[in-house]
Amino acid sequence: MQFENSLAFAQKLDTEDVLNDYKSQFHFPQINGKDVIYFTGNSLGLQPKITKSYVDEVITDWKNLAVEGHFRSDKPWWDYHERLAKPLASVVGAKKEEVSVMNTLSVNLHLLLVSFYRPTKKRFKILCEEKAFPSDQYILKSQVKFHGFDIEDAIVEVRKREGEHFWRTEDILSKINEVGEEIALVLIGGVNYYNGQVFDMKAITKAGKTQGAFVGWDLAHAVGNVELKLHEWDVDFASWCSYKYMNSGPGNASGIFVNKKYLHESDIPRFEGWWGTKKETRFLMKPEFEPIENADAWQISNPSVLSLAPYLASLQLFEEVGMNALIEKRDKIVSYLEFVLNEIDGEVNGSFEIITPNERGCQLSVFLHGHGRPLFDFLMESGVITDWREPNVIRLAPAPFYCSFEDMYRFGQILLKGIKSGIA
Repeated sequence: MQFENSLAFAQKLDTEDVLNDYKSQFHFPQINGKDVIYFTGNSLGLQPKITKSYVDEVITDWKNLAVEGHFRSDKPWWDYHERLAKPLASVVGAKKEEVSVMNTLSVNLHLLLVSFYRPTKKRFKILCEEKAFPSDQYILKSQVKFHGFDIEDAIVEVRKREGEHFWRTEDILSKINEVGEEIALVLIGGVNYYNGQVFDMKAITKAGKTQGAFVGWDLAHAVGNVELKLHEWDVDFASWCSYKYMNSGPGNASGIFVNKKYLHESDIPRFEGWWGTKKETRFLMKPEFEPIENADAWQISNPSVLSLAPYLASLQLFEEVGMNALIEKRDKIVSYLEFVLNEIDGEVNGSFEIITPNERGCQLSVFLHGHGRPLFDFLMESGVITDWREPNVIRLAPAPFYCSFEDMYRFGQILLKGIKSGIA
């Protein structure tokens, strides 16, 4: 399609967009009396309007039923989390039994590493990307120290090539093969939080497993954003948060994936708790742990129903729309944003560059040349909510549920005004 950087063309794209009406199903903050242009669904998604009714239902049941809400409410609390498994499995490309919801992302990664980081004297190294999200770095370092290994020896980072802003898949595969039989675990963020790069999860998973390693993925920036086929790719485990593209609310519940092949291993290393035991015998208070034969076996405590309610509300929208439709619009709207940015860059003599490679999802990261925080502040004051990362990168993530093509055009005009006004 031949794009045009004009309001009329952007509005035409919106009239052709089958998802355009979904924008009205979300609440938008306002600046200067107008809905913002929202680019930070990669940090915190907007609130769906149906969310309140789901939360109110739990609050009302608590009020009217008290403890009996566990069994007598329309959506009984004791198995509330099970309602999320089927729609989540569709989003991440898994079998229903391979998915569960519990805790938060970093907690879940630690718990999953109990099962999937089993270092030996010979096989103890962990491979990750250079400058992984800080929480992942802390998790890996603390796990290595816990097992008595030296961080410098045990953690292998794959670096970007000199002068490049992205990782090359061949470099990752080469490093996996180089480490060889010493590698115990590959754990990478499926989509890099800084530059928006989507890693070749299929190829990396295959390479890691060929070397005999467990392979897991932090899908915080991937779930609800890119196509995932965790079961088909033979991924061992994964976890993700739900408050970014999944729109479930700040700090909300995390999802996990555990490959079906491990669900019947009763002796797998695992921190265990009451909610992971078989439902049939849970209330018999038996001293022996009898794991549920699905990913719920990794649950320790009963999940917070007040956290699950917004997640379930959001998943209703994902079921209605489907990932294929979201990805189709994502590709089109991100391409249009890229076009608008390139048009503007041609007018202002290389004031910025897009550092996100072609392997991407919703996010474009823009590296500013000769501009800094004041330009970001100008965008925010002008009604554009975006994200600043040091030293001078602005992250733009037009989520397809609630961003429009007109938003992309209007953002471009605001950005152009800020640059031309000399804001540095």
